Amino acid sequence: MARVYATADQYEDYTGQAPPADIDHRLRAASSFLDAQVFRMCRYDVTDAGLPSNALVAAAFADATCAQALWGVEVGDTTGAAGVGWGNVKIGGVQLGRSVTSVSGADAPGRQVAPAVGDALRNPDLTPDLLQLGAVSTW
Repeated sequence: MARVYATADQYEDYTGQAPPADIDHRLRAASSFLDAQVFRMCRYDVTDAGLPSNALVAAAFADATCAQALWGVEVGDTTGAAGVGWGNVKIGGVQLGRSVTSVSGADAPGRQVAPAVGDALRNPDLTPDLLQLGAVSTW
């Protein structure tokens, strides 16, 4: 079962806005995306459910998840699908072009880590004994 690091209430507190109708889906998707792109490369203590056991780390993960979900709302794309399928398009006098190597959607804004995620995870209260970014190890 996928871990979800934030709730609709946390999203509303983070953004100061009522959450969109599909917020549970967005928070699940943002959590899964951040697990794959960021959290898996961090070292932190976890509960039996795999969630951060420290309250400061859990709050930072919630903020990061809310930031990622908000990013998807703001850019209008959470999957990268909006960036797929065209190399060059011309409509009337307007011509848009994209490198042939970038039509997978992987470079679309919806597939980027939101800048505010880094802000949440670089909180000065998150000392190295609580959270280490980029600390992949095996025990």
